[in-house]
Amino acid sequence: MIHPIQGIPYTNEQLNFHPNIIKRLKRANGYLNSIIAMLDEGRPCLDIAQQLKAVEKAVTNAKKALVHEHIDHCLEHTVTKSGIGVANAVREFKDITKYL
Repeated sequence: MIHPIQGIPYTNEQLNFHPNIIKRLKRANGYLNSIIAMLDEGRPCLDIAQQLKAVEKAVTNAKKALVHEHIDHCLEHTVTKSGIGVANAVREFKDITKYL
């Protein structure tokens, strides 16, 4: 995979955090599948709302983990190893933090 700002391939270290994100998203997917089944079964709205809240939390946690890992690994690499520079790292930091 090529980094969109740096134009260079991601390092293995930068990609190693993805299994954690995938695990979190699979959990959210499981919640969604449960909600669909609950709707098909005519379960009470309160139970469904509770599961929807669980989906929101799982997706929010996945997003936070992705942003934090990006800051910890990708931006550090941008500044220290790629030679792109601090200005691009700051721009990229601002870009990703809007998703928090």
